Amino acid sequence: MSNVKLAVVFYSMGGTNYEMAKWAAEGAKESGADVKVLKVEELAPQSVIDENEAWKATVEATKDVPVATSDDIEWADAIIFSVPTRFGNLPAQVKQFLDTQGGLWASGKTVNKVVSGMSSAQNPHGGQEATLLSLYTSMMHWGAIIAAPGYSDPVIFGSGGNPYGTSVTVGQDGQMVEDVEGAVKHQAKRTVNIAESVKNGNQ
Repeated sequence: MSNVKLAVVFYSMGGTNYEMAKWAAEGAKESGADVKVLKVEELAPQSVIDENEAWKATVEATKDVPVATSDDIEWADAIIFSVPTRFGNLPAQVKQFLDTQGGLWASGKTVNKVVSGMSSAQNPHGGQEATLLSLYTSMMHWGAIIAAPGYSDPVIFGSGGNPYGTSVTVGQDGQMVEDVEGAVKHQAKRTVNIAESVKNGNQ
């Protein structure tokens, strides 16, 4: 039986979702998965990015991370998305990425991908849950299998208790308020384990 292939796809302006993506990759590798960490292509003009020091620093820090493509989605047995919330919804960059996967969807290549999502916002009720539900609505159209963490481990309560996916509050200083590393790694391992069951059942 071959290892589960996991794509961790993130979009990050301030570095939070990049950090969460790296934790997810660590957790998945501990479960034996083959992992790719990939970023969603940036659509904002460089002039706008240059006006925000944190955004500019994140672009620099992630410059060597490959941009996610349709080939990566096709390659993966499982996908974890880590994205910030934008007015209770997905960032335009992420929506654009999902919207360009119509070819894969039309050919049935998104069916039975095991998918899980994580999110962040500047306050506890800043739209994290709505963002994840928006992501999962698209995944239902894909025919994907949603691997939400639920309350499958006590570590989830310590990180704020979001059953839809790990979410974190980011303070004005740009630092994460809740300690979510354990919850992220648990979610990644759960996603890999579910993908393993699906993959082995299909072999």
